[in-house]
Amino acid sequence: MSKLIAGFILAATMILSPLSTSAIQADDAPAAAVEVTNTHVFKSVLPENTRAGVSVYLQDISVTIVTNRGEGSGVVKSKKDEHGNVVNFVWTAAHVVDSLRNVRNVIDPKTGTSRQIVEFADAYVVKDIKQDGRSVGQLKLAAEVVRYSDADTGHDLALLRIRKNGFIKSSAVFYTGEIPAIGTDLFHVGSLLGQMGSNSMTTGIVSQQGRLIGGGNKKVFDQTTCPGFPGSSGGGVFTTDGRYMGMLVRGAGETFNLIVPVRRMRNWVKEANIEWAMTDDAMPIDKVMDRLPIEDVGKSWSAAKHQGDRAGAHDPAPATINGVKIKDLFGRYPVKPTEKAKEE
Repeated sequence: MSKLIAGFILAATMILSPLSTSAIQADDAPAAAVEVTNTHVFKSVLPENTRAGVSVYLQDISVTIVTNRGEGSGVVKSKKDEHGNVVNFVWTAAHVVDSLRNVRNVIDPKTGTSRQIVEFADAYVVKDIKQDGRSVGQLKLAAEVVRYSDADTGHDLALLRIRKNGFIKSSAVFYTGEIPAIGTDLFHVGSLLGQMGSNSMTTGIVSQQGRLIGGGNKKVFDQTTCPGFPGSSGGGVFTTDGRYMGMLVRGAGETFNLIVPVRRMRNWVKEANIEWAMTDDAMPIDKVMDRLPIEDVGKSWSAAKHQGDRAGAHDPAPATINGVKIKDLFGRYPVKPTEKAKEE
């Protein structure tokens, strides 16, 4: 049986939006930690512990993510900013949004030195609107990339922020218990087969724990029998009472898929100084958020100064995950940008 590792992101094409920007330079020191003074807290609440209640809740916090190259899934973690506005962040896989990344050289106006600017065009977050059991429309909003750890050398994780406040009123609750035992029942919710905003829910179990996968960049994955499909990448895997216990990122055979477990996510958010993104603690104030580096190197440089500089539609060489090219992953077939996208 082939041992090709499969991921889940469905190919698509669309025009890019404004950019999130971060400057990187080898000798830059990380931005100094600044005390958070935001006093507004969003309290995440689990649903009534019934199958129907949990199903509705998981559909509410699960979204489709659309980029210029494909489609994936995400899970909403809501916060309140320093002004009391509800802010929706979205957890997804980095390979879902990697085609939005662009690097260019610029001259720092303060120092006159050349710097590399990492830019991310906006993704779109889509929610399906249903009435009487049928889809009657969609809501689609731009979302900026806030933090990113690539699939090659990092954790294949990304945190997005929906630009419109208060889009979703619910919020994920992250699992904090012991590592779930093999055989534990699970739910997965992901965007199904390009039906943007329409989430599909599947069931399975924890089929293995602590798998170390990767060449020189071995990472810990848990394994589940929850079925995945094109568009599932970045979607949540949940306990039966609705707690987020991991992110489905790829397949590894006919009957099981791999999860980035919450314990690994917690290690990364601590390194990335975004622990608040997995808890009900207050998010940083605007000034601190503006200085948050998108990637794990260097420090950010004001995106506002570069809003007019759009990353052109590009077709980078496919990244690899554990030796498997992303274009070979399940459902991930890059397409050439349209002529209109090229002009952007």
